[in-house]
Amino acid sequence: MNPVASPWWTPHVHADRRPFLLARGRIKAALCAWFAGEGFVEVECAILQNSPGNETHLHAFATERIDPDGARQTLYLHTSPEFAAKKLLAAGEERIFTLGPVFRNREAGPRHANEFAMLEWYRASETYETLMADCAALLGATADAACIRRFSHRGIEADPFAAPERITVAEAFHAHAGIDLLATIADDGAVDRDGLAVAAMGQGLRVVDDDSWSDVFSRAISERIEPRLGLGRPTILYEYPIAEAALARRSPRDPRVAERFELYACGVELANGFGELTDAEEQRRRFIAAMDAKELLFGERYPLDEDFLAALAIMPEASGIALGFDRLVMLATGAPRLDLVVWTPATR
Repeated sequence: MNPVASPWWTPHVHADRRPFLLARGRIKAALCAWFAGEGFVEVECAILQNSPGNETHLHAFATERIDPDGARQTLYLHTSPEFAAKKLLAAGEERIFTLGPVFRNREAGPRHANEFAMLEWYRASETYETLMADCAALLGATADAACIRRFSHRGIEADPFAAPERITVAEAFHAHAGIDLLATIADDGAVDRDGLAVAAMGQGLRVVDDDSWSDVFSRAISERIEPRLGLGRPTILYEYPIAEAALARRSPRDPRVAERFELYACGVELANGFGELTDAEEQRRRFIAAMDAKELLFGERYPLDEDFLAALAIMPEASGIALGFDRLVMLATGAPRLDLVVWTPATR
C-alpha cells in the first residue's frame, strides 16, 4: 500500500513548503508595487455573482442565498472577476487590477485547482499589445522578487528577462502540428469540422466521431503545440480563431481570428489576454451559443449577466488579461505542484 501523505499543516511538511510561501509573498508585493507605479488602482470584486461566466468549458460552484423572508436565489462563486471588473471600466475607471481567489469546478491536477489566485488587470483605451509588454515586465519583476534568473518546471527552463517569442496560432499549427488551421475557418468565423479532423488525423492526432472542431483544435494545442512553448524564453501565442475567443474582438488584420493571446513559460500557460469585445449584442450572441453548447455537452447552462451586458454597451475600448498567480509562483520557485505554493491548500 502507498503511504498516506502527511497533511500540509504537519510541521515538517510546512517547513519544506515555507520557502516557497515566503517567495510568494515577495512576488505579490513586487507585482502590486509595479501596478502602483504604472498608475493602476487595486480593486476588489465580489465573489458571489448571478452568473459565473458563459464559456462552454468553464464550470462553476453553485450556492444558494436565503433572504430573511425565506426567498431563495441561486448564486455562483465567480470563475473570474472579469464581469465585475468590466463594469468598473464602464463606471469610468481606466487602469485597474485585482488579485484574489476564483473557483472552477471539474478541475484537478498538478497545474489545476478548484480554488486558485487570479491576477487580472485592465487598461481602458489601450491595445492588447500593451498587455504583452506588461507581461514581459511582470515576469522580470517576479524573478527579481524571487531572487532567481531562470524559471523552471520539471526540468524545463525559461529566461524571464528575455523578450518573449511571438507566434500566431496559425503559425504554431503549421510549425508544430503540420496543419493549415486558417483553411478550416471562413471569413465569418464559421469552422470546417471535417476539414480540421482530416488534417489532424493526417498528422497522427486522434479524432473520434463526436469530436467538434473545438475538440480537435484543443487536442492539437495540448498535444503538439503547448509542450513547445516557453522553452528557453517566454512565448506569446496570439491571434486565436474567433471561435476560441468568446470575449475578444475580431482582429482588424484578419476576420477569422481575434485579439486574444496566451502567455507561456516552461510549457505552462500563465495568462490569457484580450482586446475586449465591447459590442453588447455580439457578446450576447456568443454567450447564448456557448450556453447552447454547454447544455448539449454537460446538461446545464448558466444565466446571462444582464447587468454586465448593459454595462458593456457603455464600456470604452479596452484590453484585459487574467494571469494564474499560483502558476507564476510555481515557476519562479521551481515547485513541481501548485499546492506547494499555496498557504492553505483547498480541502480534497
